[in-house]
Amino acid sequence: MRRVRYHQYGGPEVLQLEETPEPEPGPGQVRIATEVIGANFVDTKLRRSSPEGSVFAWPLPATVMGDVVGRIDAVGEGVPAGRIGERVAALSEEGFADKAVLDARWLAPVPDGMSDADATMLPMNAPIALRLPRAGRLAPGETVLIDAAAGGIGHLAVQFAKNVLGAGTVIATAGSPAKLDFVRALGADVAVDYTEPDWPEKVREAAPGGVDVVLDSAGGDVFQRELELLAPFGRAVVYGAAADDQMPSVPVMKLFALTSVTGFSLLAWRDAAPEQARAEMTEAAEALSDGRVRTALHATFKLTEAAEAHRVLESRANLGRVLVYP
Repeated sequence: MRRVRYHQYGGPEVLQLEETPEPEPGPGQVRIATEVIGANFVDTKLRRSSPEGSVFAWPLPATVMGDVVGRIDAVGEGVPAGRIGERVAALSEEGFADKAVLDARWLAPVPDGMSDADATMLPMNAPIALRLPRAGRLAPGETVLIDAAAGGIGHLAVQFAKNVLGAGTVIATAGSPAKLDFVRALGADVAVDYTEPDWPEKVREAAPGGVDVVLDSAGGDVFQRELELLAPFGRAVVYGAAADDQMPSVPVMKLFALTSVTGFSLLAWRDAAPEQARAEMTEAAEALSDGRVRTALHATFKLTEAAEAHRVLESRANLGRVLVYP
């Protein structure tokens, strides 16, 4: 079978398509024949960053993660043979491959008739987009600021906050006129261009009393300025550092304004609260199935075009999901 790996850190050109034996599932695992792969921005950071001094550490030779969808064609010890043939989705560390071995505990069943784009959101992006505002204890009627709102997770978070959790005002930041129009079409009440120097003032105009919840994936200076936008008792949730290879530091003095900061990782959430994490996977799937939340498809590529898929993600030009087909 084929898989994509890289043997040195660098740009998309380091991605190589290789031949390798089919993996065999171990205890508690299944193997799927991959039908479609959801590509994620974080993998472009892993691909470029050496382990020294970076939070984006991925040892070489490295595989490319992805949200894979396909049918189970083999099972390991402890997994019922009757599951063979099921169409499922899961996050895989070897996502860019013809076949993938997955942990059976975290498989997301794919409902009949669900689009490929929605199906790739089931294991990771949709549960994250639902959990983030909850991690910030977003209450109905409150104001939430979502950065990188046109991306794979961000555009879902806008919809979960508005259509599922009842946010009063959703303020979305994005980096181009097309992206601003995109997030407005998804339901954002206010769209702000974060490339403009006065973007915090635009947020203050929309939320004069401050923002109740911030969902931050940018890090760097963006995060520092977001802290200043929080209302008394406001909460910031940090789940990435797209603008910087270092995770943002939290200046304690800013927290004296009765604000708080929490971090979020899907893997840590699954370890700490597995039953709730599984329940939210189901809840997120229901929202995608009934149309309260929809996945925007930006572009599709073949596995042989993995480098092109990464170039699109790295350019931050995508409006929603980038898919790769074997």
